[in-house]
Amino acid sequence: MTTVALRHARVRYGPLEALHGIGLTAPGPGLTVLLGRNGSGRTTALRALAGTVPLSGGAVLWDGADVTRVPAYERARRGMCLVPERQAVFGSLTVRENLELAAHDPTVALDAYPQLRPLLQRRAGTLSGGEQRMLALSRALLARARVVLVDEPAQGMSAAVAARTYELLGALDACVVLAEQRLPPALRGRPAIVYELRRGAVVFAGEAGELTD
Repeated sequence: MTTVALRHARVRYGPLEALHGIGLTAPGPGLTVLLGRNGSGRTTALRALAGTVPLSGGAVLWDGADVTRVPAYERARRGMCLVPERQAVFGSLTVRENLELAAHDPTVALDAYPQLRPLLQRRAGTLSGGEQRMLALSRALLARARVVLVDEPAQGMSAAVAARTYELLGALDACVVLAEQRLPPALRGRPAIVYELRRGAVVFAGEAGELTD
């Protein structure tokens, strides 16, 4: 079991404060969803957990240890994987080369997303948005990370592939944190912790079922 958390976390972009001292806890294995419109702070919270934006106050905890000053590359080395909303794949490399950066044998990824098999020799930058999301998430599956942070996982995907994606993420033996604009239909029947953010503050924290009610 692993847990990541923000405690009184503040993030500033120049003169603007994007997170106003928020607190949240994401236990694993399991799903935690950060909901909010653009500008709500959901992506910033995800990036703060990953270490790709610094805190101006508060702390990031991982299994109870303060990792606020641990750089993003070291968090990745310890088993944290971030899949950003944009530029999540290496566009100049082929699909196969992207997968091989995560693991020598891509079978697990290709079983998860068989749509990628006929695309192995294609350059990742030529794929559609949905195909690039599949590739980015495949790399996260191959990494066997302890903490998986994903911004807009199903962006550009068909409904069927999106449902498959949430099924795959929900089955991971990891702490999985998703940033979404709204709660995906595929998660409404699944146990998940939800935090709704608005203008850099948490306005709801509870189970997914409570939010849909």
